[in-house]
This record gives sequence, C-alpha cells and structure tokens, in this order.
Amino acid sequence: MYTRTLYATGDPATIDDAVEALRTQGQKLLGDQPGYRGIGCFVDRQLGKLTVGTWWDDEKSRQDSDDALREEREAMLAPYVSTLATDNWEVAVNQRPTGPVQPGAGFRLGRLEFAPTDADKLVAMFKDFALPRFQAIPGFQGSALFLDRAKGRATVGVVYADHDALVASRASQAAVRGEAISKTPFVLRSLEEFEVAFMTRVDPS
Repeated sequence: MYTRTLYATGDPATIDDAVEALRTQGQKLLGDQPGYRGIGCFVDRQLGKLTVGTWWDDEKSRQDSDDALREEREAMLAPYVSTLATDNWEVAVNQRPTGPVQPGAGFRLGRLEFAPTDADKLVAMFKDFALPRFQAIPGFQGSALFLDRAKGRATVGVVYADHDALVASRASQAAVRGEAISKTPFVLRSLEEFEVAFMTRVDPS
C-alpha cells in the first residue's frame, strides 16, 4: 500500500475551516478516485497546522489521483492555509486500529532520516522491536511506518485513544526511541503531536 501526505500551515483561526473542507469536499473528490482506501486528518489548532495522509492500493493509483486532483486540492485549501507541502511514501508497516478512531484522539508523528542502504533494517527494527513496545503502551490504537527508500526518509505515526493517553505515553515512547536508535542508526528530525480531526477507511470491494 502507498500514501500521500500533506502538511499545511496557516492562521489558527482558519485551520478548522481547512479541516472541514477536507472532511466534505476533499473526501468527495477522493472517493471518486480508483484505488483510494482512506484518509486521516490531524490538526494542531494552537499553531495552525495540519497533516493529512491518504491511502492507496498501489503507486499508480496514488500518482494518477495526484495528477487529477492537484489543482483542485490547492484551490480548496488556498483560502485557509498559507503553506502546503506534499510527500509520497511506501507503507512499510501498518498496524491498523482495531476499531473506529474518534475525533480528539492523540497522534504523535516522528520524521526520520537514515542511510538508504539501511531501509530494510529500519523496517525490521520497527516491526520486531518498536511496534510491539508501542502496542504495550496504555491507550495505543495504531501505528504505521512510511518510507521513502530512495531519499532515506521515513515517518512514524502512533495514534492514542485520547489526549491524556498521548501525554502519558511520552516517556514510554521516548524510551523506545532511545533503544531503537542503537539497533538501527537514524536521525530524528522532528517530533510533533496532533489531535485526530477525522479518520476514515475504505475497505477493498
């Protein structure tokens, strides 16, 4: 499976308008695209930023949808955000939530860099070491590792049941990160926390 992520910033006063545009117009546009499998939207209302991930069956579906929707997406968000960045990823590991993720759930996002030759090592470490430890943290709901193998970049996202669980998980997840880097060298470029605005999933027909 493959994903496209958006990262947008703007006036905190209008960021909820961007979320609503994505929830309504955005989902309608996406739903008409072959290979579309779901969306997650995560917001930081205090700083005025959001990140969005859309899920696709294969690389072609993701690229075709980007070609078809790029101008409409930018026009849809332009009234509400001042910056917009797009990235494409391979879904290397995905522990899907076992049930619905409610608005207000917590989301922690880490951005990593690694030597491209270490990509498979990073995937194995996440799957065999980090993910089982994340799953043991109270309030854990799901996690995924996205890769750009050629550029040596990755993101790790972890969803928690609510804000309190997100806050309570900080020390435990930091300990896992510290031990993980001794197993597969990587650089943590940023660590951010968001609130889940909405998440939807489209199961294959």
